[in-house]
Amino acid sequence: MTEDKKPAETAAYLLRENYDTGTLEDELRINRLCKQLLKEFHQHLVAVLQLEPLEAGEQAAGADYFLLDFMIDHQRANIFASSEQYLKKFAGNWYIINNLEPNIEELRVMLDGTANFYHYCAKLKLVNPESAEQIAAACRQIDYYQQRIEVFLDISGDGYIAWEQECPLK
Repeated sequence: MTEDKKPAETAAYLLRENYDTGTLEDELRINRLCKQLLKEFHQHLVAVLQLEPLEAGEQAAGADYFLLDFMIDHQRANIFASSEQYLKKFAGNWYIINNLEPNIEELRVMLDGTANFYHYCAKLKLVNPESAEQIAAACRQIDYYQQRIEVFLDISGDGYIAWEQECPLK
């Protein structure tokens, strides 16, 4: 996208308000828009950040998982209204309980992709740079997420309640 486009010419996938969710039809529309934005993000990772296409694809897929499965499907929230709190809920709880074998290597790729995605969105002025950096800072808390995975995998008895209370989804 060129910087000199007029607002009327802005692609639908670059308008924050097009990501507001409310109905199933909204979610289907947002899914299509998000896929287009993620394709552009993938190209950015390759062209600007000079990642290998495979690594760029893994990061884009990781961001996709956070955006579509967590933010839209689970939280029913606009992807541009994300915050460090959403990220912590995702990485410290939702990812762990929604995967058969949660592991830090897989999660790290998702977090790297998500951090890069929000920095990319800041460049597009879809989120403010401070929000992008707060999300990125939450993405870097790898030791905390590793500990959350380990404790979850060792839960016995009624230990889930205490585990969930430390980083609740709600």
